[in-house]
Formats: sequence, structure tokens, C-alpha cells
Amino acid sequence: MNKKVGFGILISALLVYLSVRGISLQDVLNDLNKIELTYVILFLFLIILMQYLRSYRWGVILQPLEKIDQVSLFSVTSVGFLAIAAIPARMGELARPYLISQKSSVKMSSALGTIIIERVLDSFTVLGIAILLLFFIDLPSWMIHSSIIFFLLALAIFCFILFMILRRKETLQLVNKVLAMLPGRLADKIDELLYNFTNGLQIVTNINLLLYLIFLSVTVWLLDVLAIYVLFLAFGFHLPVIASFVLMIILIVGIAIPTAPGFIGNWHFACVLGLSLFNVAKVEALSFAVVYHFLSMIVVVVLGVIFIPFNKFSISEMKNQINNEKQV
Repeated sequence: MNKKVGFGILISALLVYLSVRGISLQDVLNDLNKIELTYVILFLFLIILMQYLRSYRWGVILQPLEKIDQVSLFSVTSVGFLAIAAIPARMGELARPYLISQKSSVKMSSALGTIIIERVLDSFTVLGIAILLLFFIDLPSWMIHSSIIFFLLALAIFCFILFMILRRKETLQLVNKVLAMLPGRLADKIDELLYNFTNGLQIVTNINLLLYLIFLSVTVWLLDVLAIYVLFLAFGFHLPVIASFVLMIILIVGIAIPTAPGFIGNWHFACVLGLSLFNVAKVEALSFAVVYHFLSMIVVVVLGVIFIPFNKFSISEMKNQINNEKQV
């Protein structure tokens, strides 16, 4: 077993233990029987809509490289999200760049650049929401510190991307000086990969598209907040809307912890921790976490399985594609 996978499973086991410790299974089952199915259906609709909007936003990021039809974008996104949930050690993050390179002329390394832009946009959006929350609620110090760290990291990545785009010629010249010390064949491979990668960052130079992407990113995360609140209603929780914002941010931090595939343990622990800030009993918080995780994974799995036949995907082929681009 891969050491990273083994470590992730251990972390998952620990977080599951901490989440269920002191809780009766019968109490959890009793809570599950109280769920209002009408709200569950609305929750599922919002999660699917959010996934669709994510695929549309990715298409906007890809526009400077190639305009790709929305059906292909949603198909690739669905299979890619399934890969992220199912493949350990975050290898699934490479699925979307790989798959879109099979359906278009976009290089996998260029597509990877668009995924990084996506992550930076998400980071700034969520951190912006976290900063706004400070005006309405006293957040735990660990949450504030985590937000600051994520903000500084996202800012550093964004500044690096901006420098690479606005000073592309100088960047490539600097890289070439470093590559000159390497064997010619290896230097050519790295130079080609870097060139393709920076192509995927071109969206940063288009202010209108960038502002549109910020709007889409805010919409995506507000849908997530709304979905959480709808699930609160399904459980009969009388919580303020702000609780949905807080839980979303804590969950984002929680699932960043490397665990077993499917976010088992970290998702549940984050929900229990987040709801405890609003005095929700642990058994009710765990019931909520179980349903929230199950429904979210069901959407990911069902959509992924539906679109797998339309996308030729295997981990071995993906690795071969990476190696092939290196050899260009």
C-alpha cells in the first residue's frame, strides 16, 4: 500500500472515531427518520446546479485557448469530480486536464494551468466571505489564522501567475538560463511544458472575463451556502443563514486534510465541529454530516458514472499522456 494512502486512511479512522465517540447509533437513526424529503430534493438540485455552473466557469477560463461546448465541459467535469473523490493522493485533480485534452486541441499542461486559476479564484472568493463574516460573528482564532494562511498562499500564487503572464518573455528567458545548465533534451521538455502551462493562464490578462469569473465564483459558493441552509431546514435546524457560511468555510478547510478517498472522516468531523459553534447537539450534527456527505457523494458518483462511457479514462493512460507531453 502506498504510504500516502495508508496515512490518509489512518487520519480518516481517527477523525471518524472523534466524530462518533460518545454517540449512540440508534440516536443517529432516529434523527435520520425526521428528515423532510422535499428539502432533500431541493438540496440535490442545488448541488447539481452548482456542478453545472462550475463546468461553465471552467469553459470561460478555457476560452482564450479554445471554446469548448458545454456538454463536453459538464461531462468532463462530472468524471473529473468522481476521480477526485475516488483516486487517492489527489491524483484525481489531473483527470479534468487529461480528459479535456482528449476532447480538444488544448494541451494537458495548459489545461492544468486553468485548474490552478480555478483554485485561486475559489480561494479568494471563500476568503472574501470569511473576512465579511468577521463583521457579523466572532470566529474561532484557529479559523481566522487558517484563513490568513490560505489568503497569503493564494495571494502569492496569484502574484506569481500575474508575473508569469505580464512578464512572460522575461520569465521564459530566466527559466532558459536555468535550463541551460541541464541536458539539452531535458531542458527542451521543461521549456515546452512551461510554455503550454502559461498558455493556460491567459485569462488573467482579460479584465472583463476575469470580472465575469469572479461573479461566477461568488455565485457558485453562494449556491453552496444555500444548499447547506436547505439541508438545515430538512433537519429542522433553526439556525441563522450565517451558520451556513461558517460551516462551508470550516468544511473547505477540513476536506483539505489528506484522508482516505471520498473525504471520509474529515467531512464528518468538520461538520460536527462547525455545528458545535451554534450549539447543535453532537448526535444531530453527526446525522447532518452523514446525510450531507452521502448526498453530495451520490451526486458526484451518479453523474460521474453516467458520463464515464463518453470519456475514455484510465489512470495508466493519464500517466502516459503526461509522459508524452514531456517528450514533445
